[in-house]
Amino acid sequence: MARYALFLRGVNVGGVNLKMAAVAQVLAGAGLTNVKTILASGNVLLESRSGIASVEEKTERALRAEFGYDAWVLAYDVDEIAKISGAHPFDREVEGHHSYVTFVSDPDVLHELAEFAEQPGTGERVEAGKGVIYWQVPRASTLDSTIGKTMGKKRYKSATTTRNLRTIEKVLRS
Repeated sequence: MARYALFLRGVNVGGVNLKMAAVAQVLAGAGLTNVKTILASGNVLLESRSGIASVEEKTERALRAEFGYDAWVLAYDVDEIAKISGAHPFDREVEGHHSYVTFVSDPDVLHELAEFAEQPGTGERVEAGKGVIYWQVPRASTLDSTIGKTMGKKRYKSATTTRNLRTIEKVLRS
């Protein structure tokens, strides 16, 4: 059995409100095992004998059928999440800033987002990693920042999801 971390895109923001207990029940009903949700922002740990692509597809199909929304899921082996967290290139805790990881499933999108690296005068730091964008931004400007505005565009909806570094650490400790 492989252990996976799943990150559901757009859950409990923008009108898609799901109870995590209901999400866990739906995923267990879809044949996934040891399903556990972390926080209310669409973070799931589970086990499956299937590969990542199958887990993503099964999860998206089950969520769409049960909750009637356009579900997008990015799944990773838990060991890969630990490597991603460990490779965070900036100081993890910076006063007045948030540290994020944006998971990106499309290499073209990753390349586009990597173009935003280190824009002078914004206080925003951006660096591409393996399948992710590491992002650090002043607290008061997350949604108004270059990456924040970009991530809201429809083009990125199915290929990205962002988590605070602290959330990723909670997932890894669970």
